Amino acid sequence: MSEPITTTGGVRTMVAVVQERYGVEPEDVLRTARLARPGIGPGEVLVRVRASSVDRGTWHMMAGLPYAVRPVSGLRRPKLPNPGRNIAGVIEAVGSDVTGFAPGDAVYGTAVAAFAEYAATRPDRIAPKPTGLTFEEAATVPVSALTALQAVRDKAKIRDGHRVLITGAAGGVGTFAVQLAHAFGARVTAVASTLKLDAVRALGADHVIDYSREDFLVGPRRYDAIIDIAGNRGLRDLRRALTPRGRLVITGGETKEPWLGGADRQLRAQMLSPFTGRHLGTFISSEHADGLRDLTGLFDAGALRPVMDRVYPLAETAAAVRHLLDGRVTGKLALTLPAG
Repeated sequence: MSEPITTTGGVRTMVAVVQERYGVEPEDVLRTARLARPGIGPGEVLVRVRASSVDRGTWHMMAGLPYAVRPVSGLRRPKLPNPGRNIAGVIEAVGSDVTGFAPGDAVYGTAVAAFAEYAATRPDRIAPKPTGLTFEEAATVPVSALTALQAVRDKAKIRDGHRVLITGAAGGVGTFAVQLAHAFGARVTAVASTLKLDAVRALGADHVIDYSREDFLVGPRRYDAIIDIAGNRGLRDLRRALTPRGRLVITGGETKEPWLGGADRQLRAQMLSPFTGRHLGTFISSEHADGLRDLTGLFDAGALRPVMDRVYPLAETAAAVRHLLDGRVTGKLALTLPAG
C-alpha cells in the first residue's frame, strides 16, 4: 500500500479508496488514503457513509473495460477517485436548496466515489433507509435491486401467473430478481450452479436448474419472460424458449471482447425484436429515489431481503473485488465503515 495522501491547512479529511489508473487486478490499482472531504452545492447532501458494496459495475469502472465505458469514466485515467456507487449512511449536511432531508437522517442510495467515509450526492438518488435493514444490508440494495426491479416489473412486465426463467439467479441482481418475480406472483425457474441451488430455492424459486448438469433451454418448457443475467446463451436458443408473445430482458452478458464487452448481443436483440412477435431487448438501469422507495415498501412488507455473502472493511476493498471476480459469491458483498 502506498503512503497515504495528507492534507494541510485545517481541511477536514477522510479515509477513502483511491484509484489513480485503470487496471484489471484490484490489488494493483485500489488502495486507501486520506483525502479532503467532498464539498456540497446548494442542491446536494453530504452523507457520512456507514457501508457500501461492490458489483460487476465496480470492476468495469475500475478496469475501464469495455472501452465503451471510458467516455463516462475517463478516456486515459479515471475521472473519479474510486469506482464505488452504493451508499448507506447518515446525512451529515444538506445544501441550502435541499428539502425533505436533514442532518441525522439514515438514508441509502447511490453516489459517486462511494468507497469513502463521506460522499456527496443528490436528494433524488437517495431515500430513507428501510428500518429493518442494517447499514451493511441496505448498502447492497441500490444498484443491484434497482436493476432487478426495472428488469422484472418494467421491462419483463411480470404479472401473476407468468412463467419466468432467470439465469444468473444466485448473483447480486439475480437474488433480488427471483424474489421480485415471486412477489409479483410468477412461477419462477431459477438457473444457478450446484452449490447455490438451495440458496435460490429459499428465495422463492419454484423450480431450480443446475446449469452444469442440465441444459435449461432444452425441453418443452416455454416462458412468458426470460431475464438473462448470466448472458452466456445465444439469442436463437433464448427465443425458442419463449412463448409466442414472450419477453426477453438481457441485463448481463460478459465477454472478453474489449470494445463492447458483450453488448453486441444486446444490440442484436433490439434490432431483431421488431421482426418477431416476441419482445427482445435490454436497458440501462436508472438510479432514482422513486425506485428506492418502491423497494423500501417491499422490504417493509417482508417480500424482499438482501442476501449477503460476506462483509469486508473498507481497507479490504481490493479483496472484496477479487472475491467477486472469483465467481463464488452468492448474493452481495458489502463494505463496512466505522460509525465514529
